[in-house]
Parts: sequence; structure tokens; C-alpha cells
Amino acid sequence: MKKYVITFLLLTLPFFGKSQVVRQIDSAAVYLLDRMADIIGELEAVSFSIETATDRLDDKQKIETHYSTSHVSMAGPDKMVYHRFGDNGKHGFWFNGTFASMYSFKENNYVTLEAPGNLIEMMDNLHTRFDFQFPAADFFYPSFTDDILADFNTLEYLGKTVVDGEDCFYIRATNEHMHFQLWISSSSLNLPKRSILIQKGKQNLRFESVFKDWEINPNLPNTIFEFLPPPNAKLIDIMEKS
Repeated sequence: MKKYVITFLLLTLPFFGKSQVVRQIDSAAVYLLDRMADIIGELEAVSFSIETATDRLDDKQKIETHYSTSHVSMAGPDKMVYHRFGDNGKHGFWFNGTFASMYSFKENNYVTLEAPGNLIEMMDNLHTRFDFQFPAADFFYPSFTDDILADFNTLEYLGKTVVDGEDCFYIRATNEHMHFQLWISSSSLNLPKRSILIQKGKQNLRFESVFKDWEINPNLPNTIFEFLPPPNAKLIDIMEKS
């Protein structure tokens, strides 16, 4: 798993020497994470919305919070489409199993790239090569629980709580540098409801995601995953990361 948000926050931290760490892992929390990951892994298709709030430091080292909303649909092992509305305008992304296309509605330009044949490989490939960011990507990796256990030395189940009128299981994970909180619906589907990742320290940078409008195994026609350039849209090139 790429752990895009976690990796980003770790890279912003100064170097710390290793210290003796005591691990405290709650088996109930592990069970809930595994159950959520198993349910997501068995989905044949899914649609959902995700609202994010991301803290960044400006050139004066002051916190700015950036908001976005994404509407996502995925089908089978190799199809995805989403539309993201945020501070830098509206963008669309289409993946049909062979080609991935990103379109800027504001600039009326797009890029189309060959990509590997399943969603996990495609997200890894485009993130590594071009720094593409995918909504809720971490939750769709089969190794989600293992990655949480690898990154955090404490993991706790804190009981049930209510989030936006829905009963949820409340889980918290911590390490020397970060706090992670996750609320999982206590309904039979046990899908994620909200997550918060906070960098410890002076800035306490925060990344929050809120999941809404889950549709399980909807009938999604293949045509929605095919990108058709709008009139006068310009095809552009982008450079790979060095």
C-alpha cells in the first residue's frame, strides 16, 4: 500500500533517532480493520462520495486548509471514474483498464496515459510516476490492516460513537509522529465513515476524510469509464517525477 497521506506527513518531519517503542495492539481493533478490508475487497462495484480537508503550510509557514469533494465509481478489478471539486477547480479521471485520462474542466485540457490492467497497479504506477492522488486509495489496498500495524505502535478500539447520526466503531492508532482516528459504520457492511490523520508537533497538520452515499454493487455501464474529450479540449504532456 502506498499510504499516500501517511507517507506525505512523514516526509515533512525532521529526522529522529530511534527509541525503544512499546507496542500495544488491541485485537478487537485488528478484527474490525480486517472485517472492513475484507468487505471492501469482496465488492464487485461501488460508488461513494468523499469530502476531504487537508492542512498545508504556506510560504510563511502558516497553516492553510484546502477542501475538496470527490464522487467515485469503481467496477471490477480495472475500472474507475471520479470527479473532484476543489480549490484548484474541477477535475475528472477515467480508467478503462488500459488507459487513464485526467481532464481539467477549468483549463479544458487533458492527459491520457497507458496504465497497468488493475486498479491497485494503476494507482501505484501513476502515483509513483506522476504523483497522481486518488480519493480514499489507502482503504482499497488488501494490505490495509498490515500497513496500519507496520506504521503505528499502538492500536485501540475505543467503543461505539455516533458520527452524522450513524453508530460507528471508533479506532485510534498512534506512533511517535502521528495520530490516526477511524470511524467504521457498525452496520452489517462496516464501511469507513470518517478518518483523521494528525501530525504531532508544532504544526499539527491534519488530513480528514468523510465518506458519504455508499452504493454497493451498483449497475455501472462500461461507457462511464471511457473518456471522450470535450470539443476543443487540448491534449497535453506531463513529465514524470525525477
